[in-house]
Amino acid sequence: METKHILRFIGTGAVVIAAVVLLGGFGGNKLMYHLQNRGDLGPLSREDIEYLNVDAPAATSRDGTINAQDWSTVYPEIAVSMGDNSKNSYVTDYLEQDPYLVNIYEGYGFAKDYGSARGHEYTLADVHKTQRPHPKANCLTCKTPNFAKLVNDEGVGVYSRPFEEVEALMEENISCYTCHGNEAGNAGKLVVTHSYVNKALGDNVNTIDPATLSCGQCHIEYYFTREDSETMMPYHSVQEMAPEAILAYYDAIDFYDWEQEATGTKMLKAQHPEMETFLQGKHAALLNCADCHMPMEMSDEGTVYHSHTLVSPLDSPALLETCATCHGDTDMTKLVRGIQERVTKRETEVGNKLSDFKDALADAVATGAKSEAELDDLRKLHREAQWYFDFCYVENSEGAHNSELSMRCLDTSEEKINEAMALLTT
Repeated sequence: METKHILRFIGTGAVVIAAVVLLGGFGGNKLMYHLQNRGDLGPLSREDIEYLNVDAPAATSRDGTINAQDWSTVYPEIAVSMGDNSKNSYVTDYLEQDPYLVNIYEGYGFAKDYGSARGHEYTLADVHKTQRPHPKANCLTCKTPNFAKLVNDEGVGVYSRPFEEVEALMEENISCYTCHGNEAGNAGKLVVTHSYVNKALGDNVNTIDPATLSCGQCHIEYYFTREDSETMMPYHSVQEMAPEAILAYYDAIDFYDWEQEATGTKMLKAQHPEMETFLQGKHAALLNCADCHMPMEMSDEGTVYHSHTLVSPLDSPALLETCATCHGDTDMTKLVRGIQERVTKRETEVGNKLSDFKDALADAVATGAKSEAELDDLRKLHREAQWYFDFCYVENSEGAHNSELSMRCLDTSEEKINEAMALLTT
């Protein structure tokens, strides 16, 4: 039985026919959706929409997922725009850019291979070639809709199967099924296809904007459970998504990603908490992921649709107009670039201090300069300092999603480092 949770918004007072592929916004927002034959109606809002009832095409994938090629007969413009995600092919080597990472991740896979994410078209290729070890299939969790379908069909035992065995069954990079299941988009449905989202959030799944949770199925902090290596979210509500609360969750279950040999610290490795960072900020009450990363476009035939080429709003004049609703004539590119520069500079400062502290702690362990009880106090501060640093560093907006939280994490990390260094010198 397929595990899923249907999320829906239904428009009223319609005057045009539309097929909604990706929903967005809280009630009351004036947002536009995928519209067919828009004509000269001008700006449209939710009240203007009558959903087109269409049948889903037959699935051609081995596992029964309706893939992008199948959907291209129904939504050709969207299928084409999905393919454009392959244009984001450049990878920044973070270990080369920020050498201190090799030291602070010592003993873990990210000290061997850590580069910037590419477009969705590369997810399977990138997980295949990574130098980070992936003995189990759980590494495929967010790389392909076929893995989500396999878990939904067979259960959590899939996570523990050998990587190579399950990888051979995968057919498609991140695609339509990931966000929509095999639904046709009628009545504005979005589908949470990742079972762990429903398991972790329960009824609270309905408190998150569907167009944010759709992306947040993957763009989150997560961990693998000890019991069955299942991918899991370390919280049950939006309120528990703060870095302090997530750290408390991990502490309560004595979870750690690896024990660092040089320091003996039981370390945490944050993943990519974009949804958590965004939802803790002020923009979440006004916008969702689609509003800022999926611009409206019109085909030559007059079909207006949400582009599925995922872009930075700084690269889209249409998306920047959304910012003007609140920011007026502010130069948003200058504003956001300034935030990102300040956050990046602060990351470098704190990251190097963290590396220096790690070396000092390793030296104290090696020389026996501190008692085991004193070392444990230092290891606790080490774990916490790295967690707060990492929560900011690995969140891919560089402060744009929530600059206040980014800076608070870096400040907290530095405070922990300073406290620990004071203990080391006494």
